Amino acid sequence: MKVGVVTFPGSLDDGDARRAVTLAGGEAVALWHADADLRGVDAVVLPGGFSYGDYLRCGAIARFAPVMTEVVRAAGGGMPVLGICNGFQVLCESHLLPGALVRNDHQKFVCKDQRLRVERTGTAWTSSFTAGQEITVPLKNGEGGFVADTATLDRLEGEGRVVFRYLDGNPNGSLRDIAGISNDRGNVVGLMPHPEHAVEELFGPGLDGLGLFTSVLSAGLEAIA
Repeated sequence: MKVGVVTFPGSLDDGDARRAVTLAGGEAVALWHADADLRGVDAVVLPGGFSYGDYLRCGAIARFAPVMTEVVRAAGGGMPVLGICNGFQVLCESHLLPGALVRNDHQKFVCKDQRLRVERTGTAWTSSFTAGQEITVPLKNGEGGFVADTATLDRLEGEGRVVFRYLDGNPNGSLRDIAGISNDRGNVVGLMPHPEHAVEELFGPGLDGLGLFTSVLSAGLEAIA
């Protein structure tokens, strides 16, 4: 199964995301922001970093990159798409996910190993986990506070679309301790923490992040079967 990882100007974690795909057993394909071609991939990862320098708003310019026209179209057709940190911001700016990410409430950049609870396992990216499972992955952001109006938050909660929730304190002021959400179909997931930094022993806090990448590979194989 081929998983494309988009590189925008300012991406920092695209190489890490490709390595995570490879360690999970998939074929990582590098995608360039300026190319309107997904190169036949079966899933897409939008990585962390500072796309286009985070000018205007985080992810606001990346939303108009040629490759994103194809990502939005593919996501609408059911292709799995994962947005990590800056990628989550791009998904919100592209209206593939609701809400927005704003500056951390303490006005400081945060970098730490973060405990999360997996709230939803019925997505293309979380089927390898169990509901309520607690995992630890790195978190690093300056504008990671998830916000939305009350009606949107209630809809996300009511439809079971909160995928990850922060534990042991809220690191950035995200409403309702939300660390990650999905679209209604479950093929598009965005989260602020970095699972690609928790896929190898001795590098990061453990292997808890690998489950996102094995999940999408399993979902792809089931679709093929």
